[in-house]
Amino acid sequence: MTSTLTDTASADCFEAKALVCIRDDRILFEDLSFSVNPGQALVLEGRNGSGKTSLLRILCGIRLPESGEIAWNGKDIFKLGPEFREHIAYLGHKDGHKPDLTPLENLRIAQGLGKAKTGIGLEEALEQVGLYGFEDVPTRNMSAGQQRRLAIARLLVTDAKLWILDEPFTSLDRMGIEHMERLFEAHLQRGGMAAMTTHHRVGFRDEIKLVRINLSER
Repeated sequence: MTSTLTDTASADCFEAKALVCIRDDRILFEDLSFSVNPGQALVLEGRNGSGKTSLLRILCGIRLPESGEIAWNGKDIFKLGPEFREHIAYLGHKDGHKPDLTPLENLRIAQGLGKAKTGIGLEEALEQVGLYGFEDVPTRNMSAGQQRRLAIARLLVTDAKLWILDEPFTSLDRMGIEHMERLFEAHLQRGGMAAMTTHHRVGFRDEIKLVRINLSER
């Protein structure tokens, strides 16, 4: 089964062909194919245990599929290695902060590990996610929702084309979810790309092109 998003003028493309994933001798999914172009997002749905997180780990290059191919601009991501990873930012179930450090210090580390985005300061990124005034607060003293917002701020300060997001709205309240949806929209409208899992029905505006794949139905 192939799900294809409408092409855009840009050459960038993220494509999966005939992916198969097996865990504990059980086939989670097979013959899974799709493509994502700039300005578009893949939304993965399905019950717990259907393989959503496993698929994201494969898309990041963290895990190998049993068979199939994943390509960035026509080249195998596992052969590209670091050349592919510089184009992606991954947000998993865990926020990935250093709890003893402040939000500013955590963002500086994120930029040091990736490629810093120009045109946005660290304080501005914190303000965009609603953390203005928390710049120097130890991260361990922040609420779960605030720590999730900080994880999203890391996406804003690194120059990654493809955001791979595992339940990005975890711990956020309704207003927080709506605000983060607008930030994700802005990334897509600038020519970014995304692949995400979520139990929340994404409220992107109609002009955002989505493809939805329900792994429970495969």
